[in-house]
Amino acid sequence: MQTLSRRALNRALLARQLLLERSRTPLPRALERVGGIQAQYAPSMYVGLWSRLEGFERATLTRALERRSVVQGTLMRMTIHLVSRRDYWPFAVAVRETRRASWLRTARDAPDAAAMAATAEALRERLGERTLHRKDLEALVGPRLAIGVGLWVDLVRAPPSGTWERRRADSYALATTWLGEPDIDEGAAVEHLVRRYLAGFGPAAPGDIASFTGLPIGTLRPVLDGLPLRRFRSEDGDELIDLPRAPLPHPGTPAPPRFLPTWDATLLVHARRTGVLPEDLRPRVFSIRNPHSVSTFLVDGEVAGAWRFEGDRVTLDPWRPLAPADERALRAEAERLAAFHA
Repeated sequence: MQTLSRRALNRALLARQLLLERSRTPLPRALERVGGIQAQYAPSMYVGLWSRLEGFERATLTRALERRSVVQGTLMRMTIHLVSRRDYWPFAVAVRETRRASWLRTARDAPDAAAMAATAEALRERLGERTLHRKDLEALVGPRLAIGVGLWVDLVRAPPSGTWERRRADSYALATTWLGEPDIDEGAAVEHLVRRYLAGFGPAAPGDIASFTGLPIGTLRPVLDGLPLRRFRSEDGDELIDLPRAPLPHPGTPAPPRFLPTWDATLLVHARRTGVLPEDLRPRVFSIRNPHSVSTFLVDGEVAGAWRFEGDRVTLDPWRPLAPADERALRAEAERLAAFHA
């Protein structure tokens, strides 16, 4: 069994996340390739796509949301994600039962499943073909149930909310109205989600897949056992699995500087094996004192500092000494990002 170095895994992740070379692929297909993009803060979607797609413009995503070729919804890990229209239902169906069970188990004074289903039905009847603002949703079902009712009735965020122009994702529509009825069962949906994960983040350990999807290993195991997979080992001796013919660039492949938004999934715990976020820097990005994460930049495939948009420019906060050539490349990229922000 071939052993993959951390550097090899790093380059595989960057390639699959379109961070080694910007892609010209259409937006919905790009989202499918990277397994969706986290979207708790609307501008993060735009910056994440700007770093991944050649010539990306903000209007491209806003139009795609309006045309429903891409959609925002609460999906993996009960987190808002931007996904393609084709991926929404498989992702939603795959994680539905696990998300409900988790909420019933952990929510304080949560009603039982039957009560939540009844609340969801009332919301479904109220929404119909319309959209509903968050404050009206809370007035209808109460602030406490508003947190969990979306686990029993699938809701999407309806533009213009959740866009660069209006950043709060606080307007809801029924997913069935927005996208049509789902036509996939849970088993096929879980397999679809696993394939998307490995295509965007592999090679990976089964625990990494569980961490990203929020699904228990027991749910994933039958799917993994039924897939034709390549198998590798990490330098630490962990078994890694991958899709056949998925890209594995040479470890020496150059990695250009890239700017990542808050909560970019390449930095989350499931991707630790790749070393994109050095462990000594993890507390500077994710911590209780910093729940909103930090916008970061990559040098040679690793986080080397933070960035922010101030006035009309992008300012850099390096956490590592930068070689002169890397600093020049970063500043040129920062100027392009500032123009995108403007």
